[in-house]
Amino acid sequence: MATRLGLQKWFPDFFNKYGVYTVFDLMIKYIKEGRIKVDRSSHPELATYHDPCNYGRKSEMFFGHGYFKEPRWLMDQCCENWVDMYPNRHHQFCCGGGGGSWLTPYNKERVFCGRRKVDQIKATGAKLVVAPCHTCNDQLKKSLKKEYHLDDLEVKYLWEVVADAIVTA
Repeated sequence: MATRLGLQKWFPDFFNKYGVYTVFDLMIKYIKEGRIKVDRSSHPELATYHDPCNYGRKSEMFFGHGYFKEPRWLMDQCCENWVDMYPNRHHQFCCGGGGGSWLTPYNKERVFCGRRKVDQIKATGAKLVVAPCHTCNDQLKKSLKKEYHLDDLEVKYLWEVVADAIVTA
């Protein structure tokens, strides 16, 4: 997101000439064009999707478009069985790792802030949570899973879910 903002601000001619694709846009484009084919049965377990603050609310605020429908379209293509958390989209709870807190020494506070996200995930009954943001992914996978004893929960990036579903034949 910072890269895109920098491009728009300091190199508007370059940005306007070449444009910028998000990973969401690129994966959707490749699937719709048939450049990659995916099989939903590669993810039969119940999955859920986490809306990262940066790709949702902040992206909408800074760029006029929050990425809410695109990842859900990708989930529909790649997962047989997935559910949204509640609340979601604009009202999704932060995982607790945002705002740079993942990189701070305040582990106890960060884990405490993530408790609402854990409750959301548990309420879905999902065995796979998809978190496309690096910070959210790390917070869920390396911290909240351990601290809240979510041993059976798998955490993946959205691009991993798509990659796992690619049909190679």
